[in-house]
Amino acid sequence: MVFPAASGSARTVLDGVDLSLHAGQCLALVGRSGSGKTTLLHLAAGIAVPTSGRVLIDGEDLGGMTENARTRLRRDRIGIVFQFFHLLPHLNVAENVALPGWIDGRPGGGLEKRVGELLDRVGLADRSRDPVGRLSGGEMQRVALCRALLNKPSLLLADEPTGSLDDRTGQVILDLLLEMAEAERCALLLVTHSLTVAARAERIFELHDGRLRQDPGVPS
Repeated sequence: MVFPAASGSARTVLDGVDLSLHAGQCLALVGRSGSGKTTLLHLAAGIAVPTSGRVLIDGEDLGGMTENARTRLRRDRIGIVFQFFHLLPHLNVAENVALPGWIDGRPGGGLEKRVGELLDRVGLADRSRDPVGRLSGGEMQRVALCRALLNKPSLLLADEPTGSLDDRTGQVILDLLLEMAEAERCALLLVTHSLTVAARAERIFELHDGRLRQDPGVPS
Protein backbone atom coordinates (compact mmCIF):
# COMPACT_ATOMS: atom_id res chain seq x y z
CA MET A 1 0.00 0.00 0.00
CA VAL A 2 1.58 3.27 -1.15
CA PHE A 3 0.57 6.79 -0.14
CA PRO A 4 1.79 10.10 -1.56
CA ALA A 5 4.10 11.98 0.82
CA ALA A 6 4.25 15.72 1.43
CA SER A 7 7.59 15.90 -0.37
CA GLY A 8 5.95 14.56 -3.51
CA SER A 9 7.60 11.15 -3.25
CA ALA A 10 5.61 7.99 -2.53
CA ARG A 11 5.64 6.40 0.93
CA THR A 12 5.12 2.65 1.24
CA VAL A 13 2.99 1.82 4.29
CA LEU A 14 2.46 -1.91 3.67
CA ASP A 15 4.97 -3.93 1.67
CA GLY A 16 4.38 -7.50 0.48
CA VAL A 17 1.80 -8.30 3.16
CA ASP A 18 0.27 -11.77 2.65
CA LEU A 19 -2.29 -12.86 5.22
CA SER A 20 -5.08 -15.46 5.13
CA LEU A 21 -7.80 -15.86 7.73
CA HIS A 22 -10.41 -18.62 7.76
CA ALA A 23 -13.82 -19.10 9.40
CA GLY A 24 -13.52 -19.75 13.12
CA GLN A 25 -9.85 -18.72 13.20
CA CYS A 26 -8.39 -15.95 15.37
CA LEU A 27 -5.25 -14.08 14.35
CA ALA A 28 -3.63 -11.31 16.38
CA LEU A 29 -1.81 -8.38 14.83
CA VAL A 30 0.68 -6.41 16.92
CA GLY A 31 3.04 -3.56 16.13
CA ARG A 32 4.06 -0.14 17.35
CA SER A 33 2.20 3.02 16.35
CA GLY A 34 2.85 3.88 12.72
CA SER A 35 3.65 0.29 11.73
CA GLY A 36 0.67 0.04 9.36
CA LYS A 37 -1.91 -1.72 11.56
CA THR A 38 -4.63 0.85 10.92
CA THR A 39 -3.99 0.79 7.18
CA LEU A 40 -4.25 -3.00 7.15
CA LEU A 41 -7.54 -2.81 9.06
CA HIS A 42 -8.89 -0.26 6.58
CA LEU A 43 -7.99 -2.59 3.72
CA ALA A 44 -9.61 -5.59 5.43
CA ALA A 45 -12.77 -3.54 6.04
CA GLY A 46 -12.94 -2.24 2.49
CA ILE A 47 -12.55 1.35 3.68
CA ALA A 48 -9.41 1.63 1.54
CA VAL A 49 -8.33 -0.33 -1.54
CA PRO A 50 -4.76 -1.51 -2.17
CA THR A 51 -2.50 0.21 -4.68
CA SER A 52 -1.28 -3.26 -5.65
CA GLY A 53 -2.32 -6.79 -4.75
CA ARG A 54 -5.80 -7.95 -3.74
CA VAL A 55 -8.05 -8.15 -0.70
CA LEU A 56 -10.51 -11.05 -0.88
CA ILE A 57 -13.49 -11.65 1.40
CA ASP A 58 -15.50 -14.80 0.73
CA GLY A 59 -13.68 -14.97 -2.58
CA GLU A 60 -14.71 -11.48 -3.69
CA ASP A 61 -12.07 -8.92 -4.62
CA LEU A 62 -12.75 -5.66 -2.78
CA GLY A 63 -10.50 -3.72 -5.13
CA GLY A 64 -12.75 -4.57 -8.07
CA MET A 65 -15.89 -3.22 -6.38
CA THR A 66 -17.46 0.20 -6.45
CA GLU A 67 -17.48 2.14 -3.20
CA ASN A 68 -21.21 1.42 -2.78
CA ALA A 69 -20.61 -2.31 -3.26
CA ARG A 70 -17.83 -2.28 -0.67
CA THR A 71 -20.14 -0.45 1.73
CA ARG A 72 -22.81 -3.13 1.28
CA LEU A 73 -20.26 -5.91 1.78
CA ARG A 74 -18.95 -4.23 4.93
CA ARG A 75 -22.50 -3.93 6.27
CA ASP A 76 -23.41 -7.53 5.49
CA ARG A 77 -20.20 -9.49 6.08
CA ILE A 78 -17.85 -7.50 8.29
CA GLY A 79 -18.26 -6.62 11.95
CA ILE A 80 -16.00 -4.09 13.66
CA VAL A 81 -15.33 -3.67 17.39
CA PHE A 82 -13.63 -0.36 18.20
CA GLN A 83 -11.52 0.65 21.19
CA PHE A 84 -13.86 3.51 22.11
CA PHE A 85 -17.20 1.73 21.47
CA HIS A 86 -18.79 4.40 19.20
CA LEU A 87 -22.29 3.88 20.60
CA LEU A 88 -25.02 6.43 19.86
CA PRO A 89 -25.99 8.17 23.13
CA HIS A 90 -29.56 8.99 22.04
CA LEU A 91 -30.32 5.27 21.51
CA ASN A 92 -30.78 2.70 24.25
CA VAL A 93 -28.83 -0.56 24.52
CA ALA A 94 -31.08 -2.66 22.29
CA GLU A 95 -31.39 0.11 19.71
CA ASN A 96 -27.61 0.45 19.44
CA VAL A 97 -27.32 -3.28 18.80
CA ALA A 98 -30.18 -3.21 16.28
CA LEU A 99 -28.80 -0.28 14.29
CA PRO A 100 -27.08 -2.31 11.52
CA GLY A 101 -30.32 -4.26 11.06
CA TRP A 102 -32.33 -1.07 10.71
CA ILE A 103 -29.94 0.17 8.05
CA ASP A 104 -30.27 -3.19 6.31
CA GLY A 105 -34.09 -3.01 6.44
CA ARG A 106 -34.48 -6.28 8.33
CA PRO A 107 -37.97 -7.29 9.56
CA GLY A 108 -38.73 -6.23 13.12
CA GLY A 109 -39.57 -9.63 14.64
CA GLY A 110 -36.45 -11.44 13.51
CA LEU A 111 -34.29 -8.46 14.35
CA GLU A 112 -35.66 -8.15 17.89
CA LYS A 113 -35.06 -11.87 18.45
CA ARG A 114 -31.45 -11.64 17.28
CA VAL A 115 -30.81 -8.56 19.46
CA GLY A 116 -32.30 -10.31 22.49
CA GLU A 117 -30.24 -13.45 21.94
CA LEU A 118 -26.99 -11.51 21.66
CA LEU A 119 -27.65 -9.37 24.72
CA ASP A 120 -28.54 -12.47 26.71
CA ARG A 121 -25.25 -14.11 25.74
CA VAL A 122 -23.24 -11.14 27.06
CA GLY A 123 -25.31 -10.83 30.24
CA LEU A 124 -27.15 -7.61 29.35
CA ALA A 125 -30.66 -8.87 28.64
CA ASP A 126 -32.01 -6.93 31.63
CA ARG A 127 -30.34 -3.70 30.46
CA SER A 128 -31.79 -3.65 26.95
CA ARG A 129 -33.92 -0.51 27.50
CA ASP A 130 -31.30 1.40 29.47
CA PRO A 131 -29.60 4.46 27.97
CA VAL A 132 -26.03 3.54 27.06
CA GLY A 133 -24.80 6.46 29.17
CA ARG A 134 -25.67 4.45 32.29
CA LEU A 135 -23.35 1.60 31.35
CA SER A 136 -19.79 0.96 32.49
CA GLY A 137 -16.98 0.79 29.95
CA GLY A 138 -17.04 -2.99 29.96
CA GLU A 139 -20.81 -3.04 29.44
CA MET A 140 -20.50 -0.58 26.56
CA GLN A 141 -17.96 -2.85 24.87
CA ARG A 142 -20.35 -5.79 25.27
CA VAL A 143 -23.01 -3.77 23.47
CA ALA A 144 -20.50 -2.89 20.75
CA LEU A 145 -19.62 -6.58 20.35
CA CYS A 146 -23.29 -7.49 19.96
CA ARG A 147 -23.71 -4.76 17.36
CA ALA A 148 -20.71 -6.06 15.41
CA LEU A 149 -22.13 -9.60 15.39
CA LEU A 150 -25.74 -8.67 14.61
CA ASN A 151 -25.58 -9.42 10.86
CA LYS A 152 -23.62 -12.67 11.37
CA PRO A 153 -20.45 -11.41 9.66
CA SER A 154 -17.88 -13.59 7.95
CA LEU A 155 -15.10 -11.39 9.33
CA LEU A 156 -14.84 -9.70 12.71
CA LEU A 157 -12.25 -6.93 13.10
CA ALA A 158 -11.38 -5.96 16.68
CA ASP A 159 -9.27 -2.79 16.96
CA GLU A 160 -7.75 -2.59 20.46
CA PRO A 161 -11.00 -3.92 22.01
CA THR A 162 -9.54 -3.94 25.54
CA GLY A 163 -7.40 -0.82 25.15
CA SER A 164 -9.64 1.56 27.12
CA LEU A 165 -10.59 -0.94 29.85
CA ASP A 166 -8.91 -1.95 33.10
CA ASP A 167 -7.11 -5.30 33.12
CA ARG A 168 -9.87 -7.30 34.80
CA THR A 169 -12.66 -5.91 32.61
CA GLY A 170 -10.47 -6.28 29.54
CA GLN A 171 -9.98 -9.97 30.31
CA VAL A 172 -13.74 -10.50 30.55
CA ILE A 173 -14.30 -8.72 27.24
CA LEU A 174 -11.53 -10.70 25.56
CA ASP A 175 -13.05 -13.96 26.80
CA LEU A 176 -16.44 -12.94 25.40
CA LEU A 177 -14.95 -11.80 22.11
CA LEU A 178 -13.14 -15.09 21.51
CA GLU A 179 -16.06 -17.20 22.69
CA MET A 180 -18.65 -15.44 20.54
CA ALA A 181 -16.46 -15.27 17.44
CA GLU A 182 -15.94 -19.02 17.69
CA ALA A 183 -19.66 -19.66 18.26
CA GLU A 184 -20.60 -17.50 15.27
CA ARG A 185 -17.91 -19.17 13.11
CA CYS A 186 -16.51 -15.85 11.93
CA ALA A 187 -12.86 -15.14 11.27
CA LEU A 188 -11.40 -12.79 13.90
CA LEU A 189 -8.55 -10.34 13.33
CA LEU A 190 -7.51 -8.94 16.70
CA VAL A 191 -5.35 -5.81 16.65
CA THR A 192 -3.61 -5.00 19.92
CA HIS A 193 -0.52 -3.45 21.49
CA SER A 194 -0.60 -6.12 24.20
CA LEU A 195 1.33 -9.36 23.65
CA THR A 196 -0.59 -10.81 26.60
CA VAL A 197 -3.86 -10.24 24.73
CA ALA A 198 -2.32 -11.41 21.45
CA ALA A 199 -1.19 -14.66 23.07
CA ARG A 200 -4.84 -15.77 23.22
CA ALA A 201 -4.97 -15.97 19.41
CA GLU A 202 -4.08 -19.04 17.36
CA ARG A 203 -1.37 -17.13 15.52
CA ILE A 204 0.38 -13.81 16.10
CA PHE A 205 1.71 -11.53 13.39
CA GLU A 206 3.79 -8.40 13.87
CA LEU A 207 3.88 -5.44 11.51
CA HIS A 208 7.26 -3.72 11.42
CA ASP A 209 8.00 -0.95 8.93
CA GLY A 210 5.16 -2.16 6.73
CA ARG A 211 6.30 -5.77 6.61
CA LEU A 212 4.55 -8.70 8.24
CA ARG A 213 6.31 -11.37 10.25
CA GLN A 214 4.81 -14.25 12.20
CA ASP A 215 5.01 -15.10 15.88
CA PRO A 216 7.08 -12.50 17.68
CA GLY A 217 8.06 -13.46 21.21
CA VAL A 218 5.18 -13.69 23.65
CA PRO A 219 5.28 -13.64 27.44
CA SER A 220 5.53 -17.02 29.13
